[in-house]
Amino acid sequence: MSKMEVFKRFSRTFNENSTLARMLIVFTVGGGGLMAYSDAKPENGMDVVNPSEADTRKKRVVVLGTGWAATSFLKGLKNSEYDVQVISPRNYFAFTPLLPSVTCGTVEPRSIVEPIRNIVRKKNIDVHYWEAECFKVDAENKKVYCRSNLTSNPNEKEEIIVDYDYLVIGIGARSNTFNIPGVAENCHFLKEIEDAQKIRRTIIDCFERASLPSLSDEERKKILHFVVVGGGPTGVEFAAELHDYINEDLVKLYPKVKNAVKITLLEATDHILNMFDKRITTFAEEKFQRDGIDVKTGAMVVKVSDKDISTKELKNGGAVSTMPYGMVVWSTGIGTRPVIMDFMKQIGQANRRVLATDEWMRVEGCNNIYAMGDCATINQRKVMEDILAIFGKADKDKSGTLTVKEFQEVLDDICDRYPQVGLYLKNNQMRSLTDLLKDSKGNAAKESIEVNLEEFKSALSKVDSQMKNLPATAQVAAQQGSYLADCFNRMEECEKNPEGPLRFRGEGRHRFRPFRYKHFGQFAPLGGEQTAAQLPGDWVSIGHSSQWLWYSVYASKLVSWRTRALVISDWGRRFIFGRDSSGI
Repeated sequence: MSKMEVFKRFSRTFNENSTLARMLIVFTVGGGGLMAYSDAKPENGMDVVNPSEADTRKKRVVVLGTGWAATSFLKGLKNSEYDVQVISPRNYFAFTPLLPSVTCGTVEPRSIVEPIRNIVRKKNIDVHYWEAECFKVDAENKKVYCRSNLTSNPNEKEEIIVDYDYLVIGIGARSNTFNIPGVAENCHFLKEIEDAQKIRRTIIDCFERASLPSLSDEERKKILHFVVVGGGPTGVEFAAELHDYINEDLVKLYPKVKNAVKITLLEATDHILNMFDKRITTFAEEKFQRDGIDVKTGAMVVKVSDKDISTKELKNGGAVSTMPYGMVVWSTGIGTRPVIMDFMKQIGQANRRVLATDEWMRVEGCNNIYAMGDCATINQRKVMEDILAIFGKADKDKSGTLTVKEFQEVLDDICDRYPQVGLYLKNNQMRSLTDLLKDSKGNAAKESIEVNLEEFKSALSKVDSQMKNLPATAQVAAQQGSYLADCFNRMEECEKNPEGPLRFRGEGRHRFRPFRYKHFGQFAPLGGEQTAAQLPGDWVSIGHSSQWLWYSVYASKLVSWRTRALVISDWGRRFIFGRDSSGI
């Protein structure tokens, strides 16, 4: 009998005998060693998991989304101890700040997108991508339910159930229609690449329709009336891009209809760009007035039909007026996605607008679920909620009073855990804690001065007024993703050696320092090669020099050298040959 026949016979014997769980046979045939191993399944048909294998199994991290937050997390993740699964209906990352440029042919769509597989394929960790959309999160059983549209039958959608050890939610937000009638049916949005392409086609279609010989002048004016709703950075930049596109390129192709073009910008508040410095707001409004862009502030949209848009004047007694349009671009406010709304109900956050997380990006009430970007907001803990715990931790001798020296010993931890304390000191020009206690006691404070609990409360009673939610911007989302990746990279290290502030309501320290957003400034392109820049330190720059700064910053922030080369090439092509007016 040959060695192979012996091996086959023993193997068949063990496989047919279901009562044998594991056996290892070592025997010698003709002086040679042969090892046979059988791993049979128990009678219930379930796989047997080796305990040692379970202990060494990589933790599965499921990442939902491929936007700014999720992509920054994936780029920063370096720990090879994780098995990472990325799930998103969009298999690429899009550089959204340049979407307004895509709408007018200044930049091509392919130039601002990078396939997510290109981003993760060179990493030394296990990262897999599935093109599917999550429609349910089961926090209790650590599962996400996803649906893929990639089937041969368009009426069928394949459902996928994925287990996770850690879940990172970064699916962003959707455009908020505020339940205004007709907005969803008749307006264009500007959130995705597909939106920008659709707007681009519609602009060219409007000019082609207006060029037909059978139309009256009134009909041409209606078709070429472009309305932009929202005076924030995106709405203002699109209006500026559209103005340049029409006056620099389209008027050469459609000279007979150039006098019929009108651009209207609607804003419900008193000013456009109201999150910027007043100098920028004033300059932008004056420039738009010179350019012929009709800016209507204090105008709230109440209804949009397929032919006209109705606005309510908030200043003049609430009068409602109606104007015909050819295209409306809706760029105001963001809303929560349905899957996030369902998840919030599941975990008891149904009364919130977006997911609430702590300062470490953990969803409140879920230790192994993290959320970042536009779908979540950090619920900064108030000092007054923990005032007794802070006082007790600082009062080491349990005397019932605190000296300046005792408080100074925990001040760094307090400012780290509650950043509103440091911000309050800065905004009120208080150089140290001594100034804060002096303010509460009304006299000169020295290290020997003691404060009781009520005086301590009085000293910190106003600091929570400095708390503000972070803006829903790409800059915030990117920093959150990078921060969370760093936490995951050093998870085991910081478990053993925590580096965060004191746990005022517990013992020891937090594993990590809390997330802190660093604002590096913001831009508002205003057309005509002029941009407004507001940078840290109350530094404001407006004009052509800021435009070149905008070019350099945006080019450096693109996700790959490929996209940088393509965008710079598009900008060069536009300077030499003008914008692409094909509409495709």
